[in-house]
Amino acid sequence: MRAKLFVGEAVRSIGANLSTTVAATMTVLIGMFLLGLFIALGSWVLSWTNRVEEGVVVKVFFEQDASPQQLNAVRLTLTEMDDLIPPNGIKFVSKEDALELMRQRTPALVENLTSNPFPPSYEVRPTRAEDADDIVNRLAPLPAGVSKINDGGETTDRVVQVAKIIGAIFLLGSIILLIASTMLISNTIRLSIFSRRREIEVMKLVGASNWFVRGPFMLEGLLCGLAGALLAVLLLLLAKEIALPAILPRLEASEGVSALSFPIMALILLGVSLLVGAAGSGITLRRFLRI
Repeated sequence: MRAKLFVGEAVRSIGANLSTTVAATMTVLIGMFLLGLFIALGSWVLSWTNRVEEGVVVKVFFEQDASPQQLNAVRLTLTEMDDLIPPNGIKFVSKEDALELMRQRTPALVENLTSNPFPPSYEVRPTRAEDADDIVNRLAPLPAGVSKINDGGETTDRVVQVAKIIGAIFLLGSIILLIASTMLISNTIRLSIFSRRREIEVMKLVGASNWFVRGPFMLEGLLCGLAGALLAVLLLLLAKEIALPAILPRLEASEGVSALSFPIMALILLGVSLLVGAAGSGITLRRFLRI
C-alpha cells in the first residue's frame, strides 16, 4: 500500500513539474549517451593498446660465435625474472629460425646469401609493456656473448603513454557527465519540493515520518534517471546498428580488438543512472528539505 502511494505521488509530482522533469531526463539522456560512447570508445582503444602491449618484445641478440654455455647462462638469468616475465615468455630463436623467418618476410633480401648472417637470440615478452626497461636494466652490463638488446624503445613508451592518457580522459569525462546529470536531477527535485512545501509541512504536522516524506522524491529522481538511461541505450543501439557498420570497415585494427559488449554497457548505464537519480534526490533532500 505504501509503495503504491509513493509511486502515485512521484508520478503526480512528475506531471506537475513536467518541464523541469523533461529537462532533467534529457540531461541524463545526453549524459548517459556520451558516457556510453566514452565506454565504447575507451574500451576499444584500451583493447587496442593491450593488443599492442602484447606485441612488445625484448630481443636479446648474441654474437655469431656465442657458445651454448653463454646461451644457457642468459636464459637462466631471464628465468629468474619471474616478476617481470610470465611463464613461457621466453622464446629461443636459432640462427636457422631467424634466416627462415627473414626468408618468409622479405625473400628478396636473403635470396643470394652464401652464409647465414643472422645471430641466435631470445625473444622475451614482458608481463607488462612498461617492464621492458626493467628487463634491459637487469641485463646490464651485457652478459658474455650478447651483442645488443632491443626493447622496442619509442614504441613501448608511446603505447604506455597513450594508455595512460586515454584512461585519464575517460575518467575525467565520466566524472563531469555524472556531476552534470546529478546536479540537474537535484534541481528538479528542489523545484518539486518548493512547489509542495505546504503539503510537506502538513504531512509533518500530522506525524508523517522522514522516510514517508522522502520516498516520493527519491522515486521521482530514480524515474528521471531510469528514463534518461533507457532512451540513451535506445540511441546507442540505433548507432550500433546503423553507424557502426559504416565505420568499422574504415578502421584498420588488429584481430582480437573489440569494445565492451553492448549488453554489459547497457547494464552499466542503467545502474549508473539509478545512482545518479538517487544521488540527485539525496543531495537535495538533505540540503533543502528540513524534516
